[in-house]
Amino acid sequence: MTALFNFQSLLLVILLTICTSTYAHYVFPGIMDRNKDNYLVAPFWKCARVGERLSPYVGLACFVMAASKFMGQW
Repeated sequence: MTALFNFQSLLLVILLTICTSTYAHYVFPGIMDRNKDNYLVAPFWKCARVGERLSPYVGLACFVMAASKFMGQW
């Protein structure tokens, strides 16, 4: 089953994209800021902005997803 049809997997993919984009923007800020109007980089730049501005909520969501995955294996 792909992540598009499983809601929990879709949320996990979105959270991982936000976290990865935020980290990439932190490490290479010039590359993402320079190409933020490019149609390939723009979604990742927007995910990086979400990760920077809503970092407590993104962190909490990552913790909840990890806990739900951990508790689902018991």
